Amino acid sequence: MQLLNQKKMRSIRIPKDINYYINNSLSKEEMCLKAAEAYKNLNTQDPQISIVMPAYNESHNIVPTLWSLCANNTKLGVEIIVSNNNSSDDTGALASACGVTCIFEGKQGITFARNAGLEVARGKYIVNADADTIYPKDWIEEMVRPLIQDENTAITYGRFAFIPIGSTGRFTYFFYEYLAELSRWYNKKVKDEAVNVYGFNSAFRKEQGLQVEGFNHPPGTNEDGWLAVKLREKGFGVPHYVTAIKAMVWTTDRRIQIDGGLFKGTIKRAKRLLNLG
Repeated sequence: MQLLNQKKMRSIRIPKDINYYINNSLSKEEMCLKAAEAYKNLNTQDPQISIVMPAYNESHNIVPTLWSLCANNTKLGVEIIVSNNNSSDDTGALASACGVTCIFEGKQGITFARNAGLEVARGKYIVNADADTIYPKDWIEEMVRPLIQDENTAITYGRFAFIPIGSTGRFTYFFYEYLAELSRWYNKKVKDEAVNVYGFNSAFRKEQGLQVEGFNHPPGTNEDGWLAVKLREKGFGVPHYVTAIKAMVWTTDRRIQIDGGLFKGTIKRAKRLLNLG
């Protein structure tokens, strides 16, 4: 039981291995060099896994994110694709400096960006990432393993914690994240587990994704959760929740800040959970 708890317990503080990518004395250029060097150990001529990352004006975030991905430990061949969604800053140049593939998608919108990356991906498995998130070293392996081992798993999704960029601190987010776990449990048991799937922390099989027209979705829905719905309804299987703490990603809280901060954001999420608008 104690070992189980250690595997699943969250951290109040940002772990050292994650914080290293966020707070270090290296310049962007130096981090790009380290990412490019690490990527040589991942990239193959025939990748089994394609990590697809949409990016729009992410020059402040994308380099440490790519560095953390390039430093992942996996025996499987990996390619990383950044879908530069019409950025006006140097997002594309920074991605290229990290040694990864960078494509340009001029149609504005995350759905177009994700679909563009899906189209050019060469791997059997697509792993979705975002440019403002730090990924632990075992993340790729943990996200893909259920897809390899179980044909009834259509899509995987994982746990996440927040990196504060606003006034809310980690101590507060620590408790908020446990409440969010309860809402995910409620979604799975009462509503629809598909709404738990997020585009910055999920994986699926490319062939199946193409058969359901990728990330296209109806108005009023999200591209990531709707993909999970389409895969399930097509008969490809069900979502799988990756709970291993070593696979938990750390993302900035800017989505909460966009919602007006933690308090307003919590109210909005509660209303969505209870179908109150």
